[in-house]
Amino acid sequence: MFYRLAAIAAIVAATPAFAQEAPTSPFTVSGSVGLVSDYRFRGVSQSDEELAVQGGITISHESGFYVGTWGSNLSGWGTFGGSNTELDLIGGFKVPVGGGALDVGLTWYMYPGGASETDFAEPYIKLSGTAGPVSLLAGVAYAPKQQALGKWYASGADASAGVYTDPGDKEDNLYLWGDASAGVPNTPLTLKAHIGYSDGNSGLGPNGTSVAPTGTYWDWMLGADLAIKGTPLTLGVAYVDTDISWREAAYLQPNFSSTKDNGPISGAQVVFSITAAF
Repeated sequence: MFYRLAAIAAIVAATPAFAQEAPTSPFTVSGSVGLVSDYRFRGVSQSDEELAVQGGITISHESGFYVGTWGSNLSGWGTFGGSNTELDLIGGFKVPVGGGALDVGLTWYMYPGGASETDFAEPYIKLSGTAGPVSLLAGVAYAPKQQALGKWYASGADASAGVYTDPGDKEDNLYLWGDASAGVPNTPLTLKAHIGYSDGNSGLGPNGTSVAPTGTYWDWMLGADLAIKGTPLTLGVAYVDTDISWREAAYLQPNFSSTKDNGPISGAQVVFSITAAF
């Protein structure tokens, strides 16, 4: 059977150039798979400062509509039981605006098999453009009041003891961010930067975590990507940090600690990555 298929493939490859070409599809499929030395979500580790395997795929229509999914393994703070996996379902509409684009959509954060009241929805708006050689993006993500974002526990001690402070509470969450990137002329190197601001629940949710630890905080990143010529691979390195101090994080302990050194999982970290795009 293998040889028959190989022969058919050879015949197809030898078809004259004047043969009719297949019609262009209105859909585009893109995606990536990769490894990161630490999965940082808005500056905070979701993999206990350990390796994470990640990947995603997006199907886009020429009209601007798109749907996609993205996933990663979790550990420590990011774990809700079950498969210890985050699976995001994404849908939206992207249209050209001036020299950039306006992107409006929604992300549904899922944790398959995990504890109840964990999943939540977060609409977003992103505006992208360029300023000379620099690509810019500004985004707003607002998650309306949901139980997964509520302040069920006032402290990490309450969560560890299983003592609810306000069971059933619903809170919202706001995240503002900006990204910038620029290629270094005559090199395969791209420099990148990110800054974000979170405003949400100042305690812990029904499963002992929070999308916005300490209630409000800043996160930032400085890094570089190196595209490997002739391959779909990109190597990355990034310095990630937040302004969450040890003192501010103390009331989240022990939930907010790395199992390696018992320190907060929001401290400075250099994150390495390798990604294959298609």
